[in-house]
Amino acid sequence: WGEHVYFETSATIITLIVAGKLVEVIARGRTSEAIRKLMDLRAKTARVLRDGVERDIPIEEVVAGDRVIVRPGEKIPVDGLVLSGNSTIDESMITGESLPVDKQIGDSVIGATINKQGLLTVEATKIGRESALAQIIKLVERAQSSKAPIQKLADQISNIFVPIVLAIALSTFVIWMLTGATFAQSMLRLTAVLLISCPCAMGLATPLAVMVGMGRGAENGILFRNSEALQQAGGLTAVVLDKTGTITKGELTLTDFVVSKTATLAESGLLRLAGSAEKGSEHPIGAAIVAAAQNQNLTLVSPTGYQAIAGHGIRATIDNQAVLLGNLRLMQREKVHLNGLEPEIERLQQEAKTAMWLAVDGKAQAALAVADTVKASSREAIGKEVGLDRVFAEVLPAEKAEKVKQLQAEGYTVAMVGDGINDAPALAQADVGMAIGTGTDVAIESADVTLMRGDLRSVSTAIKLSKVTMRNIKQNLFWAFFYNILLIPVAAGALALVNGAPAFLQELHPIMAAL
Repeated sequence: WGEHVYFETSATIITLIVAGKLVEVIARGRTSEAIRKLMDLRAKTARVLRDGVERDIPIEEVVAGDRVIVRPGEKIPVDGLVLSGNSTIDESMITGESLPVDKQIGDSVIGATINKQGLLTVEATKIGRESALAQIIKLVERAQSSKAPIQKLADQISNIFVPIVLAIALSTFVIWMLTGATFAQSMLRLTAVLLISCPCAMGLATPLAVMVGMGRGAENGILFRNSEALQQAGGLTAVVLDKTGTITKGELTLTDFVVSKTATLAESGLLRLAGSAEKGSEHPIGAAIVAAAQNQNLTLVSPTGYQAIAGHGIRATIDNQAVLLGNLRLMQREKVHLNGLEPEIERLQQEAKTAMWLAVDGKAQAALAVADTVKASSREAIGKEVGLDRVFAEVLPAEKAEKVKQLQAEGYTVAMVGDGINDAPALAQADVGMAIGTGTDVAIESADVTLMRGDLRSVSTAIKLSKVTMRNIKQNLFWAFFYNILLIPVAAGALALVNGAPAFLQELHPIMAAL
């Protein structure tokens, strides 16, 4: 190294530190790429219909209630409701769902998504800061700036580590002065210890990993409220799932239609009678039967003599045939011959389905069942029809939170996944509350994680993302500490006592320490 030129040393060290800060700024900029991508999604203009005239205006001038015209291939500029038209919408940039979503009159649409096919007229409902995209950007920014518990631990360790390093540096100076080294040699070793132990890596280890994790989550339609939620998701030991709307579709479907062996009509004929009897019914069960008949392109007729019998079922006349559709009490009251369908009804009830009898002219002809069917994505996420460890039935909203408390008392770290207002107390009680993005605003506000897709596969994705992020943080912290602990003795001059050690390690120059 030649003579120690201290001006050169200080200049080089400052240059290296500034270069390190530049690398940090670049790294932080890259981790914020997800937010920039979200901001770039925003539309710049909107085509609105005012006073019967279409005009293009800046997006900032759109107000709630404006009618926005969206042509095929265009970006939907605002959140709103479809007033006219049918189309498929690419929502992948918001929800992470690759398949286009069908939209028709009355459906809601999200600003920044792409209209794939038809011409739509949309009434603007949420604009500016109230839009879904703006809320997502705000949530991601807030989450990325929050500190995870493990980051606070790293800060606490740094608070202890720095005084220890200062003590080691001063001890190094004193020891070398006492052993006959010059002031300059002792000062260089002190400086080398301070530089090599600078905990810059520890300051970056956690926040960069958190920002990357948050960004990856946003790209996949998973929004963490804060860093604590990101950390806790990886340590979950129990996941509680609300059934309706979360595991299931929230819509009744005709699942079974079992025809009696002695029936006088074929299945299609009987389904036509059942559908006709329920035609015009506003009851969800009736709507499910009508939808099943229509799906088979059966021609339904309007019933005569229609009568709804509370708690029992319905009575109607179709094509001069007396039709009864209801429960066992109705069949017994009307003295209907059951035709051996009792075992089928019992089987359907054991499968937790709503079972009914269909009788024509005083004889039972078929057993029907409707149920809230499991989403295809739920089957894939948690097993076939559905693989669960425990089932809590007929649980009231307040009791859901109690069930979560019960599991926590048993030692579980609990996640609650829900979508409705009635899930809000349980979402708040859980260690990690996960709200389905298709659910209510109250549920989303109560949750730690928002899943933009109504898809349980996002739950496992969120947990995996948390585990990967925490593993990266721990690896970063380990190498940061390992590096400092290993090289501090070298900077202090421990290798000066080892014969044959390289000269530059026997007296480590501050420039090398700064590297």
